[in-house]
Amino acid sequence: MERLILKDLLIWKNSRHRKPLILKGVRQVGKTWLLKEFGMRYYDDIAYFNFDESKEIADYFKTTKDTKRILQNLAFINKNPILAEKTLIIFDEIQESNEALNTLKYFCENSPQYHIACAGSLLGVALSKPASFPVGKVDLINVNPITFTEFLMAGGDENLVEYIQSINTIEPIPDMFFNPIYEKLKMYHVTGGMPEPVSAWVEEKDISRVQTSLYNILNAYELDFSKHADFNDIAKLNLIWSSIPSQLARENKKFLYNAVKEGARAREYEDALTWLCNAGMAYKIYRMSKPGLPVSAYDDLSSFKLYAVDVGILRRLSRLDPSAFGEGDRLFTEFKGALAENYALQSIVAKFEVLPRYWTSNAQAEVDFIIQYGNDIYPIEVKSDENVKSRSLRIYIDKYKPKLGVRLSLRNLKYDNDILNIPIFLSEYIDKLISLVLQ
Repeated sequence: MERLILKDLLIWKNSRHRKPLILKGVRQVGKTWLLKEFGMRYYDDIAYFNFDESKEIADYFKTTKDTKRILQNLAFINKNPILAEKTLIIFDEIQESNEALNTLKYFCENSPQYHIACAGSLLGVALSKPASFPVGKVDLINVNPITFTEFLMAGGDENLVEYIQSINTIEPIPDMFFNPIYEKLKMYHVTGGMPEPVSAWVEEKDISRVQTSLYNILNAYELDFSKHADFNDIAKLNLIWSSIPSQLARENKKFLYNAVKEGARAREYEDALTWLCNAGMAYKIYRMSKPGLPVSAYDDLSSFKLYAVDVGILRRLSRLDPSAFGEGDRLFTEFKGALAENYALQSIVAKFEVLPRYWTSNAQAEVDFIIQYGNDIYPIEVKSDENVKSRSLRIYIDKYKPKLGVRLSLRNLKYDNDILNIPIFLSEYIDKLISLVLQ
């Protein structure tokens, strides 16, 4: 499968200011594959080292910080020379060795001619600990699940991708494109964007293998709780994780600790919740008291919504059977539209530096997401059915006068009366479409 992030890796390779690279992302999102594919395409050779499979590799980093000596030892293991500029050195599961993480600082300072790229399942957790992080000495790239565009490309629908990417005016999409794209989006809600279930569908159209693959991923996540989290947080992590579908199924999707366990309090569970977000498994979306910059200054830290990293993961965690794929709009409307919201969020997160927020007004209105694009703030409402009355969005627009409001729905592309309606399958192009309106 083609991953668009390979372009970012090539920019890193060619940068004069290149530092050792760390790929962050949830387990099973394809980080190792990306680095190996990148090395095969753009380097003469790959030197691959896995700190989880070969624990003894970490020993080379415990006894010295001399990068030349470390490289000599690694070349001995690799059984091939490691050449500056020509060999891509891959450190996989590097979070298993704090010493190796710290040594990236010395590679940056003393051996910048060597190209080093790192990946790991729980790097966000490892890097949240100050002792592990080589501040200012590494480049960071987030690896998100396969986008809907990449899903279409993997399924051989390049013609649909070409049409989507050719859109340069705000006008309705012809049915000959709208309808097949809409049907493909339903299937994406079933598979999600993790490479293995996507592969199971596009290669074999095997829905049972999709189900098994997602089940195995969920099991791997829960095993990570036991293996890597503090002992006191393991049970709490399982409770929070399994509560996400029920949290999002309510009309008011604000996260309630009481819905995790009766009598649960924030101070008992906040460490486990932070671990879950640092691991990349969930997004914590705060309520914004009012739009302003920087957006973090207006966060209500006591009110937030919790979404899963991937819509397919959420569907499998929710135990929603794939048969819903054939039942009209059910995939979008189930759980009060939670799947559609989760899909929209994961598309938006990949486009903007600042994590979205949401907004409410005295229990009278709620706007699903607030994004910062440049130095402007835009409200986004997600509608999962044909009913696109946007009362909450209208209240926000009348109160704060943004340049425009955005509605993601199953309706066609249209700009009308200061609201830009974007078909939800174009969520990842929201920045481009906003720019077209402003122009």
